[in-house]
Amino acid sequence: MISFKNEIAKAIAEVTNLDVEELKTYIEIPPNSDLGDYAFPCFKLAKALKKSPQIIAIEIKDNIKLDENIIEKIEVIGGYLNIYINKTTLAKNVLKEISEKQELYGSSNIGQGKNAVIEYSSPNIAKPFHIGHLRTTVIGGALYKIYKFIGYNVIGINYLGDWGLQFGKVLAGMELWKDEYDFEKDKIQSLLNVYVRFCKEEKENEKLTDLARSYFKKLEEKDAECLKVWEWIRNVSIDNYNKTYKLLNCNFDEYRGEAYYNDKMEAIVKELDEKGLLKDSQGAKIVDLEQYNMPPCIIITSAGTTIYATRDITAFIDRAKSFNFEKMIYVVGGEQKLHFEQFFKVLELMGYGEYVKKATHVSFGLVVDKTGEKIGTRKGNSVFLEDILNESIQKVEKIIDEKNPNLEDKQEVARKVGVGAIIFNDLANSRIKDEIFDWDTILNFQGETRTLYSIHICTHKKFNRKSRIYT
Repeated sequence: MISFKNEIAKAIAEVTNLDVEELKTYIEIPPNSDLGDYAFPCFKLAKALKKSPQIIAIEIKDNIKLDENIIEKIEVIGGYLNIYINKTTLAKNVLKEISEKQELYGSSNIGQGKNAVIEYSSPNIAKPFHIGHLRTTVIGGALYKIYKFIGYNVIGINYLGDWGLQFGKVLAGMELWKDEYDFEKDKIQSLLNVYVRFCKEEKENEKLTDLARSYFKKLEEKDAECLKVWEWIRNVSIDNYNKTYKLLNCNFDEYRGEAYYNDKMEAIVKELDEKGLLKDSQGAKIVDLEQYNMPPCIIITSAGTTIYATRDITAFIDRAKSFNFEKMIYVVGGEQKLHFEQFFKVLELMGYGEYVKKATHVSFGLVVDKTGEKIGTRKGNSVFLEDILNESIQKVEKIIDEKNPNLEDKQEVARKVGVGAIIFNDLANSRIKDEIFDWDTILNFQGETRTLYSIHICTHKKFNRKSRIYT
């Protein structure tokens, strides 16, 4: 098989007299296909060749020996060589490789012996799994499979939101309105109703916020009764999430929620203090990031409790020590961009810069309603993912009954196609743009989704259980 990168590097090496393996590491894939199949930035050669990147690019273009069966043309834009591969050779190369590797086409051992930690899904306990968590679950699940496919040892972490002020709100609400909800009969819905009600009423009553803070402080101080209720909430929530994960065929290697780091945060706060990074500010303890054009990163609130940043910094350091990761990927919504910039900077200041370089925030847009408003539990406008998946499955069952009622294992096919349609709809959209939730669109089985449905039915009839399009 032709290694185009290797051929390009060899051709450039003949002109520059530089090492082929080093040159190969400089070759990039352009962000836009109009800029070529590969790009070679000449900036890294400026020091060695003592010329400007643009002059180097022009000289390489003028002197390079082209094998027209491999390189069709080269263009210079600024300090870049934009390289266009011969499309006939490329097509033959790809088809031959597909024929030889079949289902292993695209796989590699590039990640062999390296750990990739991926944090995704991560719903907040005490609430049903709503549509807003579909994107992180689907994108994270796709990345998990991709990194495994290229040889990495992948550790998928479900970083449950199982700690923080929100649980002070739930605990306070459960106590205030214990006679109004049946927490045994309708567990997860009752917890949701309490949380939504508390969030609404505290806007009119500041004393409720103070009450929530006092309950969370009790939780952090390991009050026996508060911990008992919290553990019940956590178990009820995980049982509920597992129903949805089962439908999505989604599994995790670790369930390490925020609470996992409770006994580890004190050491990190002490480390921050010993390194001279902590400052007092209006009763809170912060890391001042003004010189980096960022707001302060709060470590301990004025109420004496920890906050998201405290737990995320602790989790990062723990993962670095536990997994010695080559990659640490956070699949978290784009609205948390500043949060990641802040705590990554704090970690750099603490001396963990080498690990921070290996970390990536894979952001994505919000799920919004038709008016553009974010869908979320605080607003009480949640759409629950289990309902969407079940409705999609039921719709496929109706189509099968109409078109092919004798289809073998039609319930299993309906599950795969119904769930697969929801996953496809999410991944087909731009990752960084907000996604408008619309029942008609998400359950539309026309166009591409219809085509995939037809392919799956045909494949299933021919190969039976060997069909794995949507698993």
